[in-house]
Amino acid sequence: MHVIAYADRVNITFAETEITNDLAISATVFGLAAGIFFLSYVALEIPSNLMLHRVGARLWMGRIMISWGIVATLTAFVWDGASLVAARILLGVGEAGFFPGVVYLLACWFPERDRGRAMSVFLLGIVIASVIGGPVSGAMLELDGVLGLEGWQWIFIGQGLPAVAVGLWVLRALPGSPAEAHWLPAAERDALERELAAEAAARE
Repeated sequence: MHVIAYADRVNITFAETEITNDLAISATVFGLAAGIFFLSYVALEIPSNLMLHRVGARLWMGRIMISWGIVATLTAFVWDGASLVAARILLGVGEAGFFPGVVYLLACWFPERDRGRAMSVFLLGIVIASVIGGPVSGAMLELDGVLGLEGWQWIFIGQGLPAVAVGLWVLRALPGSPAEAHWLPAAERDALERELAAEAAARE
């Protein structure tokens, strides 16, 4: 999930030349579009996580991924600078709450002694996305002309649709806590739940 999220945030930078030429926009408008994502993303972080706490991680994390995947895919069909900026704002709306939502989910799963290691594995998503993002985006740029689409359009389609697919899987399979993990032996599940509950009570 994190690899796809980070790739969808930064993929626009790999196609700057092609996008500015095809949409006839200035570097200033492109820079605005690239950065404005974070405005809506940050503004909706807290409301998004309040909803996650209310409806559960599986439903809300799946919704987040499907929403941003649809917006990322549709960004392939923007036609000018204004529509590009609007698409990036909507991408921030769709993805808002993802990072702190995962932090919350990890807190529901891992006792304090293991939480740092769990976070480090999660943060590896940034490194993986950085390593594979460039080559994948470059390969998609070379699809220029396939099915009548520009290479930069293929970047958004090729990296947006996986978010939708994984979001649908999340709706079906992501357990929000050890109590929902039927693949854990009952004794392990109960012991983990007791330890997490004790830590929560101590914090209170």
